[in-house]
Amino acid sequence: MISIIIPTLNAAAHLPNTLAPLVDGMAQGLVKQVIVSDGGSTDDTTAIAEAAGCVLVQGAPGRAKQMRAGAAAAKANWFLFLHADTVLSPGWVEETQRFIGSHQAHMRAAAFRLAFDDDAPAARRVVWWARQRARWLKLPYGDQGLLVSRFLYEGAGGFSDLPLMEDVEFVRRIGGDRIVLLNTEAVTSAEKYRRDGYGKRAWRNFTLTARYLMGADPVELAKAYD
Repeated sequence: MISIIIPTLNAAAHLPNTLAPLVDGMAQGLVKQVIVSDGGSTDDTTAIAEAAGCVLVQGAPGRAKQMRAGAAAAKANWFLFLHADTVLSPGWVEETQRFIGSHQAHMRAAAFRLAFDDDAPAARRVVWWARQRARWLKLPYGDQGLLVSRFLYEGAGGFSDLPLMEDVEFVRRIGGDRIVLLNTEAVTSAEKYRRDGYGKRAWRNFTLTARYLMGADPVELAKAYD
């Protein structure tokens, strides 16, 4: 069984859609608990989480802090970290079960296949490049979800308390040879891309990641991101 951990901050607009596919996992006995780790929302996020029967954990804002707090409250032997604006596509339960049941799965981690809730040509181009990065560099981002055993999560030290790139840093610590890319899509909101422009935001994300991989301080990168 798995504990699903969702960090939130004013996520009321997206959270219901994110929670909806998880019902299948609970009905099929895969999902033990859904943990919403909130960083101080002032909208209806926490009310939505409680009404849906989620375990609510509240603490300081910061995605890394919130995921760490969620993991500390988890009861299952597997964790699925999921962004609050990401919706898992049909088939995620069966594929998750197959992965967990595969040989030496507890020594590996898995991510879903990125998709956007937008069919515009610009969106498809960004998704194509993101999939190539994940495939060839074995560097999935957090919006693809991350399925990892408690054994591997704790053995790797969990998420570092970074203001940015916590997902990249943790995946690199696990190691590319232990990352499995699943076929099921994780459909993520393209709202920020539509707002900022696909090309502009994709280029910014690329340059920030490149700077991080070359040794830049995540604190300085977070300032540039903001």
